[in-house]
Amino acid sequence: MILMQVNQLVKRYGAELILSNIKLEIQTNDRIAIVGRNGAGKSTLLKIMAGIIPYDEGEIHKPKDVTLGYLAQNTGLETDETIWNEMRQVFTHLIEMEQTLRSMEQQMGDPVLMEDKERYNQLLSRYDQLQETFKKDGGYQYEADIKAVLNGLHFHDYDLHTSINELSGGQKTRLALGKLLLSKPDILILDEPTNHLDIETLTWLEGYLNNYQGAVVIVSHDRYFLDKTIRTVYEISRHQSKKYHGNYTKYLDQKAADYEREMKEFEKQQTEIKRMEDFIQKNLVRASTTKRAQSRRKKLEKMERLDKPNGDESSASFSFSINQRSGNDVLKVQDLAFRYNDAEQTIFSNLSFQLSRGDRIALVGPNGVGKTTLLKTITGDLVPSDGNIQTGSNVQIGYYDQEQTKLHSNKTVLMELWDDYPMIDEKDIRTTLGNFLFSGDDVLKVVSSLSGGEKARLALAKLMMQKANLLILDEPTNHLDLDSKEVLEAALLDFPGTILFVSHDRYFINEIASLVLEMQPNDSTIYLGNYDYYLEKKQEEIELAELEAQDKQTEEKEVVKTNFHEEKQRKQMQRKKERRMEEIELSIEQLEATIEKNEQLLCEPEIFQDHEKALELTTENDTANQQIEQLMEEWETLQDD
Repeated sequence: MILMQVNQLVKRYGAELILSNIKLEIQTNDRIAIVGRNGAGKSTLLKIMAGIIPYDEGEIHKPKDVTLGYLAQNTGLETDETIWNEMRQVFTHLIEMEQTLRSMEQQMGDPVLMEDKERYNQLLSRYDQLQETFKKDGGYQYEADIKAVLNGLHFHDYDLHTSINELSGGQKTRLALGKLLLSKPDILILDEPTNHLDIETLTWLEGYLNNYQGAVVIVSHDRYFLDKTIRTVYEISRHQSKKYHGNYTKYLDQKAADYEREMKEFEKQQTEIKRMEDFIQKNLVRASTTKRAQSRRKKLEKMERLDKPNGDESSASFSFSINQRSGNDVLKVQDLAFRYNDAEQTIFSNLSFQLSRGDRIALVGPNGVGKTTLLKTITGDLVPSDGNIQTGSNVQIGYYDQEQTKLHSNKTVLMELWDDYPMIDEKDIRTTLGNFLFSGDDVLKVVSSLSGGEKARLALAKLMMQKANLLILDEPTNHLDLDSKEVLEAALLDFPGTILFVSHDRYFINEIASLVLEMQPNDSTIYLGNYDYYLEKKQEEIELAELEAQDKQTEEKEVVKTNFHEEKQRKQMQRKKERRMEEIELSIEQLEATIEKNEQLLCEPEIFQDHEKALELTTENDTANQQIEQLMEEWETLQDD
């Protein structure tokens, strides 16, 4: 069933064209993402679809009985109501129906009414009908639904009688999302629903939306979230829309393939046009060939000419370099703890880890565990309550603050950068800003007037100019559009230093991290891999814990079945051995790839002529070969066991 059709939609703000010729269709159970650059008009389109703002031209068709729910970006509930009462408002009709049922039950117990058989039977019939409607509409489960959504959005530890006005902005936003989800409209329109959600809550939301009975339309910069939830992509580019089938990754592949195909078709036609024009020019004046030339000219005039396909719109362009290389030991954190003003509640404790040169560590953990606080203690903005932080030789720290508190709100974009580097020519400062999409008069804007995405790009420009060899990044992808995220990823992948970062962007973690550090209030665990590897290991831990719990129950109930337990333990050890063998094989592959890369570098003139660099690469290869030998011996031992 078609729930909504958008045809030839046009929207202008004054003389500025925002959207043109937008076509979009929503059917039952559709999962749609609307993507495009910041400023492309995505949020504007959602507001038009939700009926919040008008449009100038075109048509929107939606059946009258189709319900629609809309969540704006960073919209929070503002009310004196408690959490529980605010959620119950979604089910006012069921609550009123329940009160009517209770009233009818009291009437049915009236002895006078019971003597009047006709009136009593009429009441009983109405009661049965209303009770059936109440049951069908979810009257017996709406309180369970409220609790499930609140638990999924991490309100399980809260007193549900807390006034909403006492909550933070992020908590109010999560409650606004929860209230909308509970209303279960036919079309659910979400503008950046992943803001203020930690990774665990994001995973829950993905599952909820995948099981949602209606259609879902999403604008989000979270690529991992889009890959997990959507099946259709509408791209808004140069004011117009284009439809792609599949999730976000498939959209990128289709877009690249379409551009390549369209460019080949355009170039083929251009070659044909040039060939025909040459023939006409050479043969038109000759009596023997003039008719053929005239025929070609008519054919050329009737030819439907293809437009040259548009490439990507302008993108930020930057890379991170370093002033000097650090030592191999970059950072060592030992038994670190932090509490505010010596309060009894400790934010985190017993935190220990270390960074070596070239490491890329992602900090993950639930909201409130102290990830940002940890970064600020490392940068010196906060003082730890216990423990030690040691930085290695030649370590220079560059810090990206998610709140951009290091930016000066009263300065212009140009002076924000130039004041830090007064010895650099203005044209070079402007060139740097141009690489971050600040061109012309954009550099004269006051920082306070910038959007979240513009402030993020300016902060990244300042970070790039530092040329630090240890980058500490707190949610660097917040406020960046999808294209800017990809540019940032490319820059960080080529960065020759060390990175420690916090991010809720699981796609970004997968691309950048070589290690994942999971923070808990009283300890931490390091995982040797990216986010997907971390998830696999966490699942293994859960399965192992369940297996151990099952084993414990079995031991308590059936002590005599020793052989059964020994067999289970043998299988467990066998799985552990197989996992270790897989880890060894992966490590060997990585070491062999390093050796191959170094050997290729040693063949380059600028490398083998640099004796110090050549010696470093040779030594690294020797060490890698020794490690491979040791791993092979361990692998063979495991295989023989």
